[in-house]
Formats: sequence, C-alpha cells, structure tokens
Amino acid sequence: MNVVPVRLERLGTNQLRIEWSDQQKRLYTARELRDQCPCATCRETHGPREPQPPVLLPIITEAQAQPLGIARMRPVGNYAYSVEFTDGHNTGIYTLELLRELGTEVV
Repeated sequence: MNVVPVRLERLGTNQLRIEWSDQQKRLYTARELRDQCPCATCRETHGPREPQPPVLLPIITEAQAQPLGIARMRPVGNYAYSVEFTDGHNTGIYTLELLRELGTEVV
C-alpha cells in the first residue's frame, strides 16, 4: 500500500480521524472498529451462528456497561495498528489496508 496515515486524532473517546498521505480524511467510530475486529476470536463470532435462546438477565462486566471507546492505539511495524478498547479488548491488529476500507470519508 502506498498510502499511509500521516495524522491520527482521537475525537473524544469514541471517534478517531485519520488523515492519509493522499490527503483523504476518514472518520471511524469505536463501535465500527470493534465490530470489524480482525482477531481470530472476533472473526469466529462474525460468521453465521446457531440461534441461541434469549437470556433474560445477561451478566456483563462493568467495562461492558460503559459506552465503548478507544483507549489507545499502537503501531505494529509499518503495516498496522493495535487498538485497545475501553471494554478491555486489545487483540485485533488493523492493517493499513483494512483501516483504509473502514470509516467514512470526511471533508
């Protein structure tokens, strides 16, 4: 990929804006990134699943009860970023190609 991020900016706790080397700017939400997490565990849950009976009172952690946000991002080599979310999930490695596909272009 010839296009690389030149600026990353966290907007509040739940949005991220990336400016790319071709001047394109893209806006990402924490929910979109979390839902598109490329880690092995999440990829398994993205596929078709058997219907489960409803759970009347599911038990969730305190972190899961909070609004989802982006806690931090770290570069992985020259090709990706590791994203840690406020729910504690941190195993997804988002390649530059994937980040370029996700998000919404902004002016």
